Amino acid sequence: MTRGDRRFRNASLALFAAGFATFASVYCVQPLMPLLSAHFHVTPAVSSLSLSITTGLLAFSILFTGLVSEAINRKRLMGWCLAASSLLCVLGALAPNWPVLLLLRALAGIALGGVPALALAYLAEETHASAHGFATGLYIGGTAIGGMSGRVISGVAADVGGWRLAMAAIGVAGMLATLIFARLLPASRNFRPRPGRRLSRYIIAMASHLRHGALPWVFVTGFALMGGFVTVYNYIAYRLSAPPYALDNSVIGAIFIVYLLGTAASITAGRLADSQGRAGVLAAGLVVMATGLLLTAFGSLVLIVTGIALLTIGFFASHGIASGWAGHLADHDKGQATGLYLLAYYIGSSVIGSLGGLFWAHGGWAGVVGLVSALLLLALVALLRLWRWQADAGST
Repeated sequence: MTRGDRRFRNASLALFAAGFATFASVYCVQPLMPLLSAHFHVTPAVSSLSLSITTGLLAFSILFTGLVSEAINRKRLMGWCLAASSLLCVLGALAPNWPVLLLLRALAGIALGGVPALALAYLAEETHASAHGFATGLYIGGTAIGGMSGRVISGVAADVGGWRLAMAAIGVAGMLATLIFARLLPASRNFRPRPGRRLSRYIIAMASHLRHGALPWVFVTGFALMGGFVTVYNYIAYRLSAPPYALDNSVIGAIFIVYLLGTAASITAGRLADSQGRAGVLAAGLVVMATGLLLTAFGSLVLIVTGIALLTIGFFASHGIASGWAGHLADHDKGQATGLYLLAYYIGSSVIGSLGGLFWAHGGWAGVVGLVSALLLLALVALLRLWRWQADAGST
């Protein structure tokens, strides 16, 4: 598919809807964490498990999906996963206690594993090289809108009817997005199911990706990017809901409208990557993230919000480049390559997102900034290795 034809437009809109449904469901609990702490009498670090358990199981579910993706109709599998996750979000609103809520969030993580890796593999297989960066950026933009909507809608709904209404509203929105996805996504033309492939074949393919000269550094980049980004978003609600800010949930949720900037950034970064190369665009994204993180260290609410906006722009630009780079670099089994990238990405979200609670508890916001700074340095090291490999290989 190339830019301008009908199939490309339909696929872009369908995967935009899929990204929306997926990440609204995943991140709707982020602005609700202070409410969950109060309602279930748990600490911020424990409350963060409502997100970390979802992203942690999502990571391994993505890996499993990658193992079976060569044998299953991708559109059908993504559709069922989106429907199941939306239903689980609604059921989460009815959870009678903390263990049941965590169980439902865990099941949602498992269900959602069928979407991100298959969406990126679909784009790698079905779009022309000249349009791949733009299409990937548009999909990542859908995830940005989903993440924003999950936070904004749940924040407003929580002020109206509490955290239960907030989760129910996100579940219903996800169901509507699932219908759009099922209606618009074109069937694959370049995918050939291979149901007879053995587990050993998948293991060999993944081992090959891990021995690749550049792919492991892309995986490290995803781990560092997501670990830092989700840590800031996990604990900023605690900071802003406490004195001297004492903001309402709806106001905190409204701050996350800056995700719209992330949507534009991912699409713009994709276009630039198609014409200018990926490494330089990724480097710029890391610089913008670091600048935004520094601004959040100040006490001014204006500077904090500006910092969150810059962090979001830099993150989505960087993630859009890195996620597309994984599929581009893999010369075989692209579904497994993108699955490994997303495995590292969501392990970063799960492990670092909860670990950040300890830094918040013992070091306050300065502790959070210190942790995320270390992760950005790790991403910079990975980028330098990628740059060296690119120069040696004469590739972009």
